Amino acid sequence: MSADDGATILETKDGGSKTPDIKKTKFDVIIIGAGPSGYTAGIYSSRAGYDTLILSGILPGGQLVNTTEVENYPGFENAIMGPDLMIDMRKQSQKMGTTIIDDEVVDVDFRRKPFKVLTASEEYEGRAVIIATGATPRKMGLDGEETFAGKGVSYCATCDGPFFRNQEIVVVGGGDSAIEEATFLTKFATTVHLVHRRGELRASKVMQERAFNNEKIKFHWDSAVIDIKGDQKVQQAILKNLKTNEETTLDIGGLFVAIGHNPNTELFKEQIELDDKGYVVLKNQTHTNIEGIFAAGDVHDRTYRQVITAAAFGCMAAIDIDKYLTEDADK
Repeated sequence: MSADDGATILETKDGGSKTPDIKKTKFDVIIIGAGPSGYTAGIYSSRAGYDTLILSGILPGGQLVNTTEVENYPGFENAIMGPDLMIDMRKQSQKMGTTIIDDEVVDVDFRRKPFKVLTASEEYEGRAVIIATGATPRKMGLDGEETFAGKGVSYCATCDGPFFRNQEIVVVGGGDSAIEEATFLTKFATTVHLVHRRGELRASKVMQERAFNNEKIKFHWDSAVIDIKGDQKVQQAILKNLKTNEETTLDIGGLFVAIGHNPNTELFKEQIELDDKGYVVLKNQTHTNIEGIFAAGDVHDRTYRQVITAAAFGCMAAIDIDKYLTEDADK
């Protein structure tokens, strides 16, 4: 089932990318992105016998490279560090025969087959493509946000909430996501401080009522976090009231940013159907509106955003591609 362009088989460096002496540019399957969905798709696609390429981007691993302990991914009794999990997934995909190149995709052409995927240095062709570029959490833009990423600053309550038992926590945001995260965190925290720039929430009425009725949630209206402080980990959040300019210092153990995500779909705007928020629209399971182009993970998932669901979508996309390529060969 391999796409044969006569190129020399790629040499593999231990634990690294496959680096060709003569560049191979034609593949059965091209996967754009190397988070849990991309690596899992590579494992399944290569194991099914397809010549598979992952273009990982400059920083492979997705959001997990900025995550410390992952304790809700099955198979790791004592948890695993996010970067280590991504390294293991990468090695497993390579072991199955996946070619992985750490290069960033700058353009695509899905208007005709074979599909073309371009990086700054090369043009690749694929019989099918999986978009697994993920999504990026919106950030507040504070220096402390970067300093304490994975050290008390988080973008996923479901992932990290249990690490903050019996501590005070700040949640930044005012939409459904922020209220959902704040409510979830009350299972662990002594107090959840919800910091919102406006004087009223943007969340649905049902979500608002749930939050207002929760005694553990304290609201800080018309306010913003202007600084995050700590020694090795988050210890304080500095709030500023945007109307009075009054500043308040909160002693906390963690800070959760819940102001939304941006799907990494800029490249595909003129190529495939996206929804009003920029997420890939799926027509059937993992199929996009273009036959032969599939999507997996946070690039289309607005609901779950978990490692295990991203990996599951990667599996599904690879299985869907197997069916697609088999039927295409029979035509």
